Amino acid sequence: MSSYTTHPETRIGHVHFKVADLERAIAFYRDVMGFALMQRFGDQAAFLSAGGYHHHIGLNTWDSLGGSPAPQGHTGLYHTAILYPDRAALGTALARVLDAGVPLDGAADHGVSEAVYFRDPDGNGVEIYRDRAPQDWPRDAKGNLAMTNKRLDLDALLAEAACEKAKPR
Repeated sequence: MSSYTTHPETRIGHVHFKVADLERAIAFYRDVMGFALMQRFGDQAAFLSAGGYHHHIGLNTWDSLGGSPAPQGHTGLYHTAILYPDRAALGTALARVLDAGVPLDGAADHGVSEAVYFRDPDGNGVEIYRDRAPQDWPRDAKGNLAMTNKRLDLDALLAEAACEKAKPR
């Protein structure tokens, strides 16, 4: 086994999906999730971003036009996790997902984070979440990380987003 560890500032820069319908996928990630369309390659590929980055999400139909989601019981991507900067931003994202009629697969308070799970139009798992500060992460008696899987109060999360939205700017 190698003793190499990756640089601590390494981050996952983007995710690239094979989709069945490019327009439908763009509409979901742009109109529901709020990512900006940065570039298109005709009717075969598109790249979307938050904050002007070149892309966080790539979509293409190169090998998947008209395809169907991977069947249960097969290997592949479990979900993509989209990190929001705070609880209010997560609540706002959740409200948009619910307003779009997207059914939720679940929600959990993991101690280190609060997360909500659902699927995009191609059946890809999506997690939206916010992290707690590392000093607030749950630890056991030996100081080891002790993540949880508790119920997340979605009504409180939505209420916090509504309160933030109502604040004068």
